Amino acid sequence: MPHLKVATFKRLLRFVGRLSMRIIQKIRIIKYILLSDVTVVESIANVRQPILMTGNGKIKLGRCSLGFWPSPFYLSGYIHMDARESSAVIEIESGVRINNNAVLIAERTTIFIGENTLIGPEFSAADSDFHDLHPARRVAGTHECKPIKIGRNVFIGSRVMVLKGVTIGDDAVIAAGAVVASDIPARAVAGGVPAKVISTL
Repeated sequence: MPHLKVATFKRLLRFVGRLSMRIIQKIRIIKYILLSDVTVVESIANVRQPILMTGNGKIKLGRCSLGFWPSPFYLSGYIHMDARESSAVIEIESGVRINNNAVLIAERTTIFIGENTLIGPEFSAADSDFHDLHPARRVAGTHECKPIKIGRNVFIGSRVMVLKGVTIGDDAVIAAGAVVASDIPARAVAGGVPAKVISTL
């Protein structure tokens, strides 16, 4: 009998803990919505982690899932999306699942993520280097931006970085920790710094 009481008490504590966590996360999500200043947002996303959306461009979110419990950083971090200039667009199609603490920055062009793509925590993608490499032009604002396209049904591991101008083909797999600096063909498995094709599916 005492064991039943202990088990019931533990279940109650677990329920209260989960309920408290959900309430706290909802408050955090609302706070980041209020902090966001992006010009245009089209969204039917399932938002599970706070998202800070900034910039003068457009963010389009299909029926995707942003944030995941019980992955790391669920309660301590947030997803950052910046469509910086008026020409910038971030588009995420339906069925996409992006884990916690993603960073997507489209400075002047586009970042596109195709439907049913899976992305691990601490993913980042940017259409820009933000500064010219040449010392004399480093803060001149003359750097080039190039669009990023991630195809359908791509599987991207944790802490992957996708650099400007990259296209990742449909059904490709990108290993955790990779830095993708050049195109990856469809159905390829790639990894490393910089990412290289390891095999094909």
